[in-house]
Amino acid sequence: MKQQVARLSPHQNAKVLAVLVSTMALVALLPVAAIAMAYGAPMTLDPTLLLVAAVAYVLLNYALTAVGCLLYNGLARVVGGLEFEARGGAET
Repeated sequence: MKQQVARLSPHQNAKVLAVLVSTMALVALLPVAAIAMAYGAPMTLDPTLLLVAAVAYVLLNYALTAVGCLLYNGLARVVGGLEFEARGGAET
């Protein structure tokens, strides 16, 4: 049975994606920073700047996801939502 996503919750989706993307970035950047330091790369960044950049990254991800959801909701009313086919879990 084909179904369409009629609406995306801007706050909930933005909250989840901001945390998810930020966590993935942290997991990716920590080993890179460790390798760079091991090879003698100078770490001249101010820790305060790193904290501000991290908070800005989370807020920017949140805002862009929320705007994307709002745009989707408007477009879904006009052209229809994303379409998918769902199957019950008991079927083989």
